[in-house]
This record gives sequence, C-alpha cells and structure tokens, in this order.
Amino acid sequence: MSRPRVLLADDHRMVAEGLKALLTDEFELVGIVEDGRAMVEAAERLHPDVIVADVAMPNLNGFEALARLKRSHPNIKVVFLTMHQNAAYARRAFDSGASAFVVKHAAPEELVLAIRAALNGKTFITPSLTKEVMDRAENGARVENEGAMWLTRRQREILQLIAEGRSAKEIGGNLAISPRTVEFHKYQIMEMNGLRTTAELIHFAIKHGIVTS
Repeated sequence: MSRPRVLLADDHRMVAEGLKALLTDEFELVGIVEDGRAMVEAAERLHPDVIVADVAMPNLNGFEALARLKRSHPNIKVVFLTMHQNAAYARRAFDSGASAFVVKHAAPEELVLAIRAALNGKTFITPSLTKEVMDRAENGARVENEGAMWLTRRQREILQLIAEGRSAKEIGGNLAISPRTVEFHKYQIMEMNGLRTTAELIHFAIKHGIVTS
C-alpha cells in the first residue's frame, strides 16, 4: 500500500530537515522547497497529496502560493505550519482554502494529526487557537487586511518583493516586467492606501500579512 505523498515548503532548511525526519515513517516525502514560487512549481510537477508549508516564505508567501494553486487545483490540500500563534493568521489560512493550521512550537503529533485530517477532507487547527478563531468568526471580525484585499495579484507579488528589500530591477527580472512597470505598481499601491514612503509601504506589508517582520 502506497504512503501519502507530502511536499514540504519552508525556507528554514533545518526546520524542513527536522520535519522530514518526523514524517518519513508514515508519509512519502516527495520534495523540499524553500520559497512560494518553488512550492507552486513543485506541486504542479510532483502532484503531492498534501503540502506542508510555512506562511512566511520569500518570493511568494504561503497564502499567495495557495491562492495560485487553488485556481488550477481547487482540491489541493495544504497544512500551514508557522511560528505565528495568531488567530488572524489562522482565519486567513482557512479563508485561503487551507486544510489545517499548526504552530511550530506545538507537539509534533499535532502536525501528523493535521496531515491525516487534510487527507480525510477535514480541517485541523492548533487547539490553543480554536476558541479565538471561532470567536472571531462568530463576531464577524475580519483579518486586518482590508487595504490589502483590494490589491491585484501582481501588486501583492510586487509588494512582497519590495518589502523583502528587492530593487525595482531585481523585481522586474523576477517577474519578467520592466522596472518602470514595477515603479508604477508601487506608486499605485501607495496612492490607494495613503502611503508616502517606502518605510510606510513595508509597514503596510507587514501589517496585512504580505510579509512578516
């Protein structure tokens, strides 16, 4: 009987190697990638049953990578594993279509349970966050990303790369667009959200979960 196929996406190699050691008894590890774009490409190529992904990754964060995959693979199973014990992040994860949200300092057994739940079409959340997430949902509270929700996919990509310290030239090369186009998108984001400086733009990206501090 074949074991479920799992893809790991985490830019901390030591964490990924630790996860590999934890999971290999029960699951087949088909690959380890270190950024969101590589996660999307690997998922398209390797067809894993479940992806275990960090939220904060370079080039494309976990939420954006999942959103991209959902367009072509609506039934993709993703378990987010993150250091952020934050109900807002968990709510956004499930709004993005994730199957589970586990914090990295939780007991290792929680991750295994989360993967099993995802494989069975169920959801799982680190128990310490369950009540807070449910309270937010019942009260109609929204993740603090109202400003960011109006950005286009391209603008979100550019905003993340700017916040990671990339130059317009580097971003243009990464996305196959001109530096002038990068600057135009940057200007639009700042105008839409009343931002005056690059520092304010980076703070905006952190506040709305595009990148983490």
